[in-house]
Amino acid sequence: MEERGKNSQSWLGVLKNLTYGRNLAMGAMVMGLFFLLINFQGRDLGPSGSHSTTRKGTQPLVMEGGDPYIRALMRTITASEANVTKPYNVIYGGKYVSNLSRHPERCVPIIRGPNIGNCTTAAGRYQFLNTTWSEKAEQYHPKPSGFWRWQYYSFEPQYQDRVVHDWLSDAGAWGADIPALLRQGKIEKVLRLLSGTWTSLGYGIETNSMSRHLPTIYRQILKEELE
Repeated sequence: MEERGKNSQSWLGVLKNLTYGRNLAMGAMVMGLFFLLINFQGRDLGPSGSHSTTRKGTQPLVMEGGDPYIRALMRTITASEANVTKPYNVIYGGKYVSNLSRHPERCVPIIRGPNIGNCTTAAGRYQFLNTTWSEKAEQYHPKPSGFWRWQYYSFEPQYQDRVVHDWLSDAGAWGADIPALLRQGKIEKVLRLLSGTWTSLGYGIETNSMSRHLPTIYRQILKEELE
């Protein structure tokens, strides 16, 4: 009887150890998944002041054709402004929207920088404010919908690209011939010129960790575009 009691206690000890080991393994697995999720989400936060140093936002444009020097510049801008896996769909703060039939016009609270406490409607690959998009789309959008006062402008990727391409190519809009400056190798001068519009390019109030790398990134991308 005593021996049987000892055996029972022994088996109970084994079961307790197995249960403890299983719980410990499950706990480690849960913690691992938790940290993996946090790490994944952190890597995907890019626009408007992100400290990411990856080049997700430099993937090829959706738009076909155009000036390769301007195309390279556009990809360089988004390396700093919308450095995420889906730059055309991103809004300020890193969230994505699926409906691009028009500018999302979501005013998201600003969480850092000199404008903290305000909100911004920055959206898309080039982080257009809704007011800026309306103004520039009216000038450069190749295919508006509707008519007269009911006219609106699709925010689909190809149109985001086309509006920015033609805007950057318009010497009258910038008081400088940007394509010519790029062909002269003056990328730093161009970035400084554009930094009043895209503040994360450097030389301004929202320089981020990508800003100092942009001239090098531009030259690397230009090789791809020229090929």
